[in-house]
Amino acid sequence: MRILAVTPIAVSDDELARRQQRYNRLVPANISVRLHNLGTGPAVPSALENDDDIAASEAAVTAWFAAADVQDVDAFLPDCVLDPGVGPGSLPQQRPVLGLLRLAAGFLAATGAGIGAVARNGAIAAELERKLSTYGTGPLHEPVTVLGLSLADVADDAAWSGAVDTALETMSAEYVLNACSAVNLIGPRSDGPVLVDPTALALRLAGLLDSHRNGFSGAVPA
Repeated sequence: MRILAVTPIAVSDDELARRQQRYNRLVPANISVRLHNLGTGPAVPSALENDDDIAASEAAVTAWFAAADVQDVDAFLPDCVLDPGVGPGSLPQQRPVLGLLRLAAGFLAATGAGIGAVARNGAIAAELERKLSTYGTGPLHEPVTVLGLSLADVADDAAWSGAVDTALETMSAEYVLNACSAVNLIGPRSDGPVLVDPTALALRLAGLLDSHRNGFSGAVPA
């Protein structure tokens, strides 16, 4: 499966390369992800700090995919756990639009386990809960925990993981979604909730579905 992805905000060349390298590490053998920068126009947010930024990201991502060259592309992917352009009410596109949150949360919800989440700020936490409510996966086990981190902390593995470790100490869900698509998590933890990288899980699920579509033999993609 050849996936065309786009960032939810304007990013630097270095950050784009870091995110692309992360996808290259995470994809199963039958999946490729080609990541693009959303752009630098006035309608493109540089961070998701409030409701206006999130709405602008949704509109810009939707427009970007509508204008994309779909030659040699099987699916679109917003590089964001908030799934801009995905779900009920979203505009139809030239290719299926995969959602990191929809894939990961849907799988975890199907296990019947309690699901929680951690998010960088309050606006992202609120949008995560709103988006999940449209997917029919049921309510979270507990409210999203806000980490109070900056955009710069997304690329700071130690700072992010330290904040998450502190948050997990007071959470009771069995699985906790890390509500950022671009964070390299340190760990795993030996106790408490299982911290889930939704990007890694969603890509594995996409790989499994693609294998099934092309003659699944029973082997789970590496």
